[in-house]
Amino acid sequence: MSDPVTELLSLGIAVPEVQLPAPGVDLRAWAVVACDQYSSEREYWEKVAAIVGASPSTLNLIFPECYLEDGDKAERIRRIKATMASYLSSGVLASPGPGFVLVERSTPYEKEARLGLMMAVDLERYRYGADSKSLIRPTEGTIVERLPPRMEIRRGAPLELPHIMLLVDDPGRTVVEPLHAIRERLPKLYDFDLMLGSGRVRGWQVKDPALLGKLASALEALADPQAFEARYGSKDVLLFAVGDGNHSLATAKAIWEEVKAGLPPGDPRLAGHPARYALVELVNLHDRGLPFHPIHRVLFGAEEADFLGGLAGGAAHRVYRHQSAQAAFAAVDAASADGHHRVALVSPRGASVIEFLEPKATLAAATIQDCLDRFLKTRPSVGIDYIHGDESLAALGTKPGNLGLYLPPVDKFSFFETVIRDGVMPRKTFSMGEAPEKRFYVEARKIV
Repeated sequence: MSDPVTELLSLGIAVPEVQLPAPGVDLRAWAVVACDQYSSEREYWEKVAAIVGASPSTLNLIFPECYLEDGDKAERIRRIKATMASYLSSGVLASPGPGFVLVERSTPYEKEARLGLMMAVDLERYRYGADSKSLIRPTEGTIVERLPPRMEIRRGAPLELPHIMLLVDDPGRTVVEPLHAIRERLPKLYDFDLMLGSGRVRGWQVKDPALLGKLASALEALADPQAFEARYGSKDVLLFAVGDGNHSLATAKAIWEEVKAGLPPGDPRLAGHPARYALVELVNLHDRGLPFHPIHRVLFGAEEADFLGGLAGGAAHRVYRHQSAQAAFAAVDAASADGHHRVALVSPRGASVIEFLEPKATLAAATIQDCLDRFLKTRPSVGIDYIHGDESLAALGTKPGNLGLYLPPVDKFSFFETVIRDGVMPRKTFSMGEAPEKRFYVEARKIV
């Protein structure tokens, strides 16, 4: 019988040794939401800072993206890395030893908890780019211009804290769910409420060799080339698709390429270097607690008449008014078999629906993003942000000088087929849950 750790490595998976808050650390203050959330709502992060106070917290180990354009970026990055080193040396962090972490995340938004498995993935089995055929594959276009500030944070940092979530298409629920069924037999690592009404998270360690063997067998079955081709019509096996954190995983890959370039060919450190791997949470596409939501757009410094005028000469469309933002959102959500793409527009002037009559793209997100790219290209003073949740969109879109664009739902069960057939989706097409449902940082891992 082969070693399960070796079997897992053949699938691009390593058993991680995570770092967790030591006993006595206030876990509610420790865990904060992914850094790319609330990127236009500084007041959220100000509330987080007030809750954290002087307590040890992952807030001190990440760079919330709402602050990326501030003038103190270099100092903030220096402070993040120094705090990482301090937490490691002072005993704020401690390791329970090598093992996967089974995660159960409940939120006020879903009836059932979302299940995940923290693991490390081999960045040699991942490649970003529109034509990627790698075992671990991106699902949206990587904007390489967005990588340098993220690389500055990771380069030389002693720790990584992941908000990357990978998806596996496992309708038989053979990978994560069997572990959850026996969770009471596993060592519990944490169990606590998250801040600001974001639900509860529980974690258990998975390290028993027999369980690792079953996990490897289940994943091997999903990655079997013949079974994969029979299921999807493709010879290029896609085992893990990036659900959240496309640019974070691309950043990890870029840093690994730098590290690799600094080592001589054949150096034994290449095989097991910690920077070769990235800590992620694996979630089953068929998980009952995993919703798929569209990601909406907000324009800053734009006028409705100018935007609608900019659509002229592009894709055939028509615009019709609604009495309220919610009525326009409902019209977009209503399923239709006419092949048209519908997007709601909210502004200080009211709410409308833009209906594209002969779209060339498969998804509405691609249709509207093409319009936005053309509009922004000639208006450098207009800014854009990507927003989760209709309430946040309506609040931001109706402020003077802003426009909000509401996108239709995404069918998660066609997700893998779309990526395999069409390649990467338009950037910011979907979100796995609302902003408060996103990953909260709990685990860390050494990468130097």
